[in-house]
Amino acid sequence: MEGNSLVRLLKKARALPAEPGVYLMKSEQGSVLYVGKALQLPDRVSSYFIPSADLGPRKQPMLAQIADFDVIVCESEWEALLMEARLVKDLQPEFNSLLLDGKAFPYLAITIKDEFPGVFVTRDLQDERFRGSRIFGPFVSGGSLRHAVQILQRVFQYRTCELDIRSDHPGNRNFRPCLLHSIGQCTAPCANRISPAAYRDDIDRFVRFLGSKRSAMLREMRAEMSEASNARNFERAAVLRDQIRSIERLDQRESRKGDGEFDWQPEITGFIHNPADGLASLQATLGSDSAIRCVEAIDIAHLGGDETVGSKVCFIDGRPFKDGYRRYRVRTVGNDDFMAIREVVSRRYRDAGDGQELFPDLILIDGGAGQLSAAMEAFDSLRMRPPLVIGLAKKEELIFRTGIAIPIRLGRDDAGLKLCQAIRDEAHRFAQHYHHILRSKRMLDGSS
Repeated sequence: MEGNSLVRLLKKARALPAEPGVYLMKSEQGSVLYVGKALQLPDRVSSYFIPSADLGPRKQPMLAQIADFDVIVCESEWEALLMEARLVKDLQPEFNSLLLDGKAFPYLAITIKDEFPGVFVTRDLQDERFRGSRIFGPFVSGGSLRHAVQILQRVFQYRTCELDIRSDHPGNRNFRPCLLHSIGQCTAPCANRISPAAYRDDIDRFVRFLGSKRSAMLREMRAEMSEASNARNFERAAVLRDQIRSIERLDQRESRKGDGEFDWQPEITGFIHNPADGLASLQATLGSDSAIRCVEAIDIAHLGGDETVGSKVCFIDGRPFKDGYRRYRVRTVGNDDFMAIREVVSRRYRDAGDGQELFPDLILIDGGAGQLSAAMEAFDSLRMRPPLVIGLAKKEELIFRTGIAIPIRLGRDDAGLKLCQAIRDEAHRFAQHYHHILRSKRMLDGSS
């Protein structure tokens, strides 16, 4: 690209409206070389044309071919994500396909054939689970798509689990919903907390949201809410009202305290700069095909075997969920961390092992190979086992996995390691706090 052309394109990019949108890089012949999305069009597009631009080995050659660009302004980041997917599918730009590393594009699959449709991100449309599903995509970024699915789940409260759910299953009455229900991100059809008809209404609105502009969708929903209210169907009107408010808040960036759903701990937030990055890094490190959203950590605290206690803390989407915290007064006698871990694990996950609730996506044990082995002995006694269990050893901060002799050593700045450290440290803090309470109580009782 010549210097004059670079200056011209940089000036044009900086004059773009400060809005979300999609940009199309074009060659001199007018063909589209690349489609991308931006939260702020001027910032993203101008980054291509600064002298120090480094797009990596695969996209860097594209710079010499760019003669112009077009943009499409969108109402929101989520609309830009969907617009990007549609344009990539229709235009199949040369430099988008080069980014795939041999993988298929990620798609969004909604299993509308099910009584309670689920929403999934997949790269394998040949999977039998997705036959007859409503498919959106392809999308360019799997990470952006998963993030959008999580955010939109706050509005439409669809399920993302792989349970086979039927409304007439007798086990639903005793099934304990996962923590996404507790934080208002799933209506828990697994436990008969919503009717098939009401759940289908939510899915239909979600599908319409994906296929239309946000402003048009909101107009339709307000009309539906007014109609429901006039018909004195106040429960339906309230659901629509809450979804309208949630859609209107979608583009509000998270503050230090999130959006009111989570209560941040000051001692935790110093370590977790970007929970989404930490979870994505951890998923890649552990080679998990499924997104890691719910993480629980187990820790043991005592002083020479005295007043031994256990703790379980819960993080959802990388943030602490206080209602999911539990503490255990260990009944096992003696200074034996391994026995204490077996006891706490057995007590906490007994129902999940019997199929009465879902396991978290990841269970983190505070300790190395010995502590992890003790936990797995407890899991081996259960009918069902968790998908992922790891141990995080102090000092060297090594990650231990079952069946793998060599622990994983990550760089100290790795986002996944930092997230694990923060969760492990919070479990330790919570266990120590309970231990001190019991010791103080015993000392006071003894002195009376």
